[in-house]
Amino acid sequence: MNKINSLKKKIIYRSEYRGIKEMDLLLGKFVKKYIDTFDYNELLNLYEILEIDDDTILKWYSNLNHDKSFPNNKISKLLKEFKFK
Repeated sequence: MNKINSLKKKIIYRSEYRGIKEMDLLLGKFVKKYIDTFDYNELLNLYEILEIDDDTILKWYSNLNHDKSFPNNKISKLLKEFKFK
């Protein structure tokens, strides 16, 4: 298995088994929609975001916290604009 497929499997798992159900839904749907459009570096950026704890991501996504240390890249901007139904 190549390193991209291995990374994609880790990302899919990490996005769907978070601990907070809302984050499972948000991140799981985001990953399913975009994972096949990302190159290797973008996948690494996404994995970096998935390593952040749920509470921090949820506050950032909901505009309750403007954490300057939160990754600021194409993937985070795409996630911030992502809405699911």
